[in-house]
Amino acid sequence: MTHAELVIQNALAFVAASRSARERDLERREKLLERIQLMRPPNRYLVKTRGGEQLKLDLGH
Repeated sequence: MTHAELVIQNALAFVAASRSARERDLERREKLLERIQLMRPPNRYLVKTRGGEQLKLDLGH
């Protein structure tokens, strides 16, 4: 095996290792975000309940 072929083989191995590390990190991040979403209470100001409600503002005063 020539030096050039060895360098190419090492580069391809590095690319494969970095890709698998990136995929593992992405999966871990997705699982962590799912857990965070489950732990957080819903924001009552953003969640529409009963189909939403129009607030009445008395401007007569």
